[in-house]
Amino acid sequence: MTSYQPRGLHYEDFEIGYSMKTIGRTITETDIVNFAGLSGDFNRIHTDAVYAAKDSFGQRVAHGMLVQSIATGLAVQSGIMEGTVLAFRELTCKFSLPIFIGDTVHVELEVIDKKLFRRLGGGNVVIKYAVMNQDEKAVQRGEWVMLIKSRE
Repeated sequence: MTSYQPRGLHYEDFEIGYSMKTIGRTITETDIVNFAGLSGDFNRIHTDAVYAAKDSFGQRVAHGMLVQSIATGLAVQSGIMEGTVLAFRELTCKFSLPIFIGDTVHVELEVIDKKLFRRLGGGNVVIKYAVMNQDEKAVQRGEWVMLIKSRE
């Protein structure tokens, strides 16, 4: 029997300057409805098409934190941290542009810092990220700090 082998990079594998781009994902109405139910955020700008049509964006807007969650999921799906993340420790985020139903987003990532914490079994890896829409415009940007497992 083969045991599970994480495919993610370990702390030692991350180098400052390493960058990558994830695959894309289209934001759907189902995403918005499910996120509203999960989070309890039923703000009408997200859930009421008639109300949103009369508001500043002219249509429903995806929750900023929904897109943030999708962005972290895309990063994990890329494989670089699958099975090696010990903790998501911090995040900063600027929501720059609205994300609408039907928009397709991907994430551009760059490692900008790292710090070893031997007692925690790994180290912090600081990743600058930008969530980009189908027009290559940054809709969100910021930094994630992840505690990544060291090699044993």
